[in-house]
Amino acid sequence: MSDNRDPGRVAILKKIEDFERQGIFDKDVEDDPPAPVLMPGVCDYKQKKLSTRIKAKVVFSMARKFLKKLQKDNSLPVKAIHGIENLDHLHSGAVLTCNHFSPMDSFLMQIAYEKSKAKKKRKLFRIIREGNYTNFPGFYGKLMRNCNTLPLSSNMTALKECFDAVEYHLKNGHFVLVYAEQSMWWNYRKPKPLKNGAFHFACKANVPVVPFYIAQEDTDKIGEDGFPVQAYTIFIGEPIEPEENLSLPARADKMMETNQKWSKRMYEEFYKTPLTYLCDEAK
Repeated sequence: MSDNRDPGRVAILKKIEDFERQGIFDKDVEDDPPAPVLMPGVCDYKQKKLSTRIKAKVVFSMARKFLKKLQKDNSLPVKAIHGIENLDHLHSGAVLTCNHFSPMDSFLMQIAYEKSKAKKKRKLFRIIREGNYTNFPGFYGKLMRNCNTLPLSSNMTALKECFDAVEYHLKNGHFVLVYAEQSMWWNYRKPKPLKNGAFHFACKANVPVVPFYIAQEDTDKIGEDGFPVQAYTIFIGEPIEPEENLSLPARADKMMETNQKWSKRMYEEFYKTPLTYLCDEAK
């Protein structure tokens, strides 16, 4: 490991270790600044306006150029994508879940989506943090506000607009990416315990959940932060269908449990080690 590691990143890794030891998995480790509240009517969640759709097309074009540059200089290397047929064969919308370890994992999800046949008739939407929409400057801010994003809000009326749009897009045959871990831990390789919101969305819209797990490996390239650039292997699981003979909460919990078990299996098969957490050692 480089001796020139960024102190901020080193501190984040220590914070991740502390949280894992305490069993706190649903809290972000980055110190995000306060952000303005997203008010009702500000975000065109359902893309009803022509201007919204035009902006999305323009900004997606910018994003793809940026993504190609990242891949060309090996800053975001993808070694393999397994299970793409699980997107190809879908006949409905779906909630996509994924382990959340970097702002860049959204680009990795986009890469997988664009490799699939499903992209011809299904859009990929993303649920994002309120502050990512209201407080992000520059190029990344444009991506956050225009690339099919569905921002959460601390305003209950605006939050309802978001949730209504999730159901709307799912029922119209599109994909909605939900980070069900509810936290981002930088370069964290273990799948974290899931929250059931993503699965509630799927049950309410009567669509499957398609689980993703992205594995990481150190490369020989050292990034500007002094840490090895990661290479990624993307696993896409079989669709998890809601069971009709259960209540909605029970259906959501069952789907969440199935997703959790699948992610655990992917981790253990890829890294050849049992999935354990530091908090388990204290028990």
